[in-house]
Amino acid sequence: MAIILFDDNAHQTLLPLTFTRPVADLRIGILTIAEKWAKHLKQQTSFHTQPWLQKKFPLKIEQDNIFIYGGVCPDEYLTEAIDRLQNGEALKYGDQLLAVRLNGTDAADFNTNAEFSAVTVLENIPVIVRFPEDIFRKNDIELRKDFALLTKGRNSAAISQTNTIIGDEFFAEEGAIADCSTFNTINGPIYLANNTEVWEGTHIRGAFALCEHSQVKMGAKIYGATTVGPYSRVGGELNNAVIWGYSSKGHEGYLGNAVLGEWCNIGADTNNSNLKNNYDDVKLWDYTAQRFRKTGLQFCGLIMADHSKCAINTMFNTGTVIGVSANIFGSGFPRNFVPDFSWGGAHGYDVYSIKKMFETAERVFARREHRDFDENEKHILQTVFELTEELRRF
Repeated sequence: MAIILFDDNAHQTLLPLTFTRPVADLRIGILTIAEKWAKHLKQQTSFHTQPWLQKKFPLKIEQDNIFIYGGVCPDEYLTEAIDRLQNGEALKYGDQLLAVRLNGTDAADFNTNAEFSAVTVLENIPVIVRFPEDIFRKNDIELRKDFALLTKGRNSAAISQTNTIIGDEFFAEEGAIADCSTFNTINGPIYLANNTEVWEGTHIRGAFALCEHSQVKMGAKIYGATTVGPYSRVGGELNNAVIWGYSSKGHEGYLGNAVLGEWCNIGADTNNSNLKNNYDDVKLWDYTAQRFRKTGLQFCGLIMADHSKCAINTMFNTGTVIGVSANIFGSGFPRNFVPDFSWGGAHGYDVYSIKKMFETAERVFARREHRDFDENEKHILQTVFELTEELRRF
């Protein structure tokens, strides 16, 4: 059987975060959505995604296939409902197709609007990611679920007795190192993956996850629900932030109610606002509507897509969206939407040329021996550059 995770229209509503990945490759909690399904179903997954992403995230069709919406996070009830599906049967929540089982012939022509032999409507409310802010908004739920999934029946590795651990929901994988820090799990679990480091003087409140090969620098203050993805480094103050991986916020400054993609860098003393002075609901730029959309949230900070960077002392207004591969610098507040491949700041923007961007990306990837800036990466970024050209009419 093949498990295939499909994008549906969430690929558009989650832009710019999904320009460079399928919906199911989003990290929320500790794991990506695809990793969650692989663990729940105990087999690998493939992707039914956008043409420019398909080579990096290939599709694998078998004689028996279950298509699962890439924006839904698994739980026991949902997994059992999917296991009961027979060929041609579908599972929905409201109007949203969650899963369908198809043979090889029908799978080749998969269409979310097709008619199915039988449709079951799910009654339990699943965790669904539809908009960028859903990632930090629902991160606490998924942190707790992933913590239970990853630690079930296991004992934490020992860490230094110089640390203070409050509560019982603390888990460290072998190879995790922490010294002279406090971990408060009263409000949520804390998970340290293998080969992670928490440096001296750090204070962390759960729920929190530090993924493999990542570090928390000295004196950091971290509040739940925060995730630091693999191969990242953080410092300063974080609150309800999700950093996907291969990114750095290594210095003082505040990051809250925020999502950072991969290969991002936040300059020293950079801050984002997550609350408007008039306490009004926050709006975020919507790529599909080409205007700002009401989120219904009072707390909403920064959404930054892959490969974007900002200089020291950058100030981000409440509800700022930064596209793929933007480079932001200079005094003053940048506008609340910075298009993909922009170069500049409050003083104005130029186009960040694809050639210069590739040169920088090659240097960044070279710092990670297990990652290559290959033709797949270049093709994806070249496509995003072309797709977003109309937004860069500076």
